[in-house]
Amino acid sequence: MTTKNEPGKTYLMQGNEAIVRGALEGGVHFASSYPGSPSSQVLGMLGHIAEDQGFRAEWSTNETTALQSCMGASFANGRAICIVKQNGLLFHGDTIHCGALGGVKGGLVIVSSDDPDSHSSTNEFDSRHMAVSANIPMLEPASVQETKDMIPYAFELSEELEQMVLVRVTTRICHGRGSVTLGEIPEKRPFTPIGLWDRMVGINWLHGFLLEKLERAREAFEVSPFNHYTGKEDADKLIITGGTGMKYVQEALEEYGADGEVGVLSLGCLWPLPEKLILKHLSKASKVLVVEEVDPFLEEHISAIAGKARLNVEIQGRADLIPSIGELNPEVVFKAVREYLGVEPKCCGEGCPAIEGVNIPARELTFCAGCPHRASFFILKQALRQEGHKGVVMGDIGCYTMAGQRAGQYGYHFMSCMGSGISAAEGLGQLTNYGFDQPVVSLCGDSTFFHSVVPGLINAKMNEANILHIVLDNSATAMTGFQPHPGTGQTAMGFETEKISITALCESLGCRVWRADPFDVEETKNLICKLIGMKGLKVLILEQPCATLAAKTREKKKVWVDTDICRGSNCGCDGYCSRVWGCPGNIWDFEKNCAAIDEVVCVGCGACASICPSGAIKVEGGDAK
Repeated sequence: MTTKNEPGKTYLMQGNEAIVRGALEGGVHFASSYPGSPSSQVLGMLGHIAEDQGFRAEWSTNETTALQSCMGASFANGRAICIVKQNGLLFHGDTIHCGALGGVKGGLVIVSSDDPDSHSSTNEFDSRHMAVSANIPMLEPASVQETKDMIPYAFELSEELEQMVLVRVTTRICHGRGSVTLGEIPEKRPFTPIGLWDRMVGINWLHGFLLEKLERAREAFEVSPFNHYTGKEDADKLIITGGTGMKYVQEALEEYGADGEVGVLSLGCLWPLPEKLILKHLSKASKVLVVEEVDPFLEEHISAIAGKARLNVEIQGRADLIPSIGELNPEVVFKAVREYLGVEPKCCGEGCPAIEGVNIPARELTFCAGCPHRASFFILKQALRQEGHKGVVMGDIGCYTMAGQRAGQYGYHFMSCMGSGISAAEGLGQLTNYGFDQPVVSLCGDSTFFHSVVPGLINAKMNEANILHIVLDNSATAMTGFQPHPGTGQTAMGFETEKISITALCESLGCRVWRADPFDVEETKNLICKLIGMKGLKVLILEQPCATLAAKTREKKKVWVDTDICRGSNCGCDGYCSRVWGCPGNIWDFEKNCAAIDEVVCVGCGACASICPSGAIKVEGGDAK
């Protein structure tokens, strides 16, 4: 990502890079985030350039603290940008609704990266609903160029309205690439002193001012350059779209030779909707197709606009021609446009049959080779099995989400949102006083612990819940790209800072704390069995660095299988190292009924050696860790 001040020069950029460049051209003073795909890279890039470019960038403990930090910077007339994914936007809903009432001073832009199809998320929440609920303006770019251009525009709009502005992007924008023509990077303006009567207060009687700001945004959106119309001015057929839908629609219309006939209204300003602009084109059409993701947001609001104007127009979209779940792609949009136009599929040659989709086998999700989480869940499952398989495991969000699948021995009974595992376990554990007789275990990662587990741990301690809480400490926010957190001792800008000890924090609350290494399989299993049998709140911290992170610094050891010894299920292991353990570094040879090691994949952790009953797995130097 270039930081050069080269107005008019064009570079190839990823969407996330374009957000960073837009923040620079918007004169940003402060940036904060909690990592979450598809936008994790944005704050990482901002952190690398922040000191040189004269602004502050921070990884926050969670999304709420991130946005509230931005509100503080805005109070001094600083421009602030907060980057979250759709789950994170939900997490700081309270802050948005209260903050919208008080408004802002310096421009405050929230970038929410939605994840249609839930590529790396637990849901595909459509963040456009948050803008409606909080009564704040919202924009959505349709290209990488617009992504860059919208950020400075959003800062200006935010200050003009004295209101935070939401910019919605999606996975294909964040991770897609396109040519971007640069604008100018301005000089940083000075901060404004906060006076005695200065206020940014969110209270109910400001509701009227909130709605007034929204109407001013609507007026601005009626003439915004981010709303585009192409096609015949009096087109009887109209397609209304926004975001990634625009490019797919253009390709589909070109494919079917209708790009000059059908009107296309692409909306970059999604809330409040520019009603006059929409009615201008809607009133001339008899049939409308709405292409959007994920929910029928535009479809429903445009239907309401048409109904209020008493227009006789047929509106189709997510309810009928486009699947109601999942992301847009060329296949989905081409099919919808074809049905909308009433044309036949184009034939690829003489007598060509219908093209059948290639059936690609689903790739099973699993932990990385050498991941300590694999050992942790294997141990937990063994311990519960030893205790009669009665225990209930309450999970959380992170790499270890996969513990609900084969990668983690199907180890979860429950999983919801970040921080929910321990609180759900607390409620379940309290039932042991009323006849519930199953031991309760909850788990979280180290980054999740700081994000949202601490309040749940305090609640569990205050109420003396009968649970075992396990912290899977792999020394990183591993799932999203190894961003620092309060326990790593580093900031987003690369500065060293004091580590916050999970052990010391738990002990300061009066919790009984144990620590163990998940690669010491037998010892850790015996400890878990012991803790499961104890009453009250127990905290176990399983410490072993993320294998991908450790591989950069740890000397790699050779691990191999002695095929003269290994006999698979014949020696009583049931293929633990490959079929049960599930490490991609292990290969099962069905003809020989034994295992092998893929030296290209294996990171040399040697953990599989500790579960081999026959001693067939060998580790260089004899050290299984």
